Amino acid sequence: MSAQSADDPHRLVSADVVVGIDGSEPSDLAVRWAAETASRRRRRLRIVHGLDLAAAQAVLGMYDLMVPAVTEALREQGERRLATAHRLAREIDSELIVETALSDGHPAKILIDASESAHLMVLGAGTRRPVTHLGSTLLAVTAHARGSVVVVRDTGTEQQTRRTGPVVVGIDGSPASTAAAATAFAEASLRDAPLVAVHAANDISAAAIAGLSESLPTTLPTREMDELAHEMLSEQLAGWQEKYPDVTVTRKVYLAEARKHLLAWSETAQLVVVGSRGRGGFLGMILGSTSNALVQQASCPVLVAHPE
Repeated sequence: MSAQSADDPHRLVSADVVVGIDGSEPSDLAVRWAAETASRRRRRLRIVHGLDLAAAQAVLGMYDLMVPAVTEALREQGERRLATAHRLAREIDSELIVETALSDGHPAKILIDASESAHLMVLGAGTRRPVTHLGSTLLAVTAHARGSVVVVRDTGTEQQTRRTGPVVVGIDGSPASTAAAATAFAEASLRDAPLVAVHAANDISAAAIAGLSESLPTTLPTREMDELAHEMLSEQLAGWQEKYPDVTVTRKVYLAEARKHLLAWSETAQLVVVGSRGRGGFLGMILGSTSNALVQQASCPVLVAHPE
């Protein structure tokens, strides 16, 4: 266990819950989730919207943006979206302190910058939208932000914002999963929830390993492999149970397919926590294939934890 810094900006009392919006139904859902979280933790909520005037220029042309009425219309639309989000947040808690911020910049950069001092960064995601404009912003933020980024998916089911069930964390032995373990224990303690630590020995399919049907069970088949996997889990979780004695931990070890098992756990969990892979290179490497899949497919909110 690596000690968490006492001056971690994400844990300061002054750190806000920040939510990025775009006026869509998924972002409305994210606002509600963020507002409820801020209210429970007695933190301020900051709602952020980026106009991305550079992208508007590419579509409309520089001349149109130089016409005051065009730029003013874009800003008025942004203000309306922020006002709607502010109202949704206050419906959750009429005494919640809510701030709004409108920027001309690109949403991803604005949110990444805001994540430096945020308690949590919250984003909404739909189930049918292709990973294009908003999707690329979402994936850029989850990959490059600091601290913890929560993606709330609009699945149309009660799991999308549930407050019951365990916190589930994916552990793979990497430095990124060390950050995930630390965050998962903290979240489980704050939520008064049990914690399930999930480890898969590798991420290839069970069928590829067995040369048989994908329907074969994927729990570890031998005592030796089971002992090695549990030893790795013990190392990753070492110290955290002492720091959070109120958190009950269940360990689940599988032969393969971390993605499959974490997605299955997301159907009953209130939060799934995974680690990010860093901040350089291609997107798939930055976020990691398992984290990427969970952000886009999980049934419950997903928290991507970044090592500091």
